[in-house]
Amino acid sequence: MPRGRPRKNQDVLMKSAEMIGWAIGGIEREILATRERLTALTAQANALRSKLPGGTAIARTAGEDESPAAGASGRKRKRRQMSPEARKRISEMMKKRWAERRKGK
Repeated sequence: MPRGRPRKNQDVLMKSAEMIGWAIGGIEREILATRERLTALTAQANALRSKLPGGTAIARTAGEDESPAAGASGRKRKRRQMSPEARKRISEMMKKRWAERRKGK
């Protein structure tokens, strides 16, 4: 029997790569099928929107809020504006806290 580390079986590695290739192929087919279903559903939704009173303008504004990419549309979130008095109060409180923390060390 030969000494040293046993060699890896190249046949097993080839079968493993082949299985991964098949898995990727299956995933890609599933992606294509999902895109086709999405296209069909979108067409169906547009047909239903056109039947709404007021046309597609009303339906599109309602549908835009439900889309997954609505947050990524580039709109910035409105923030509350802090009054100068509130900012000053918070600043003074933080300065006081930091002074107490420095004193404790």
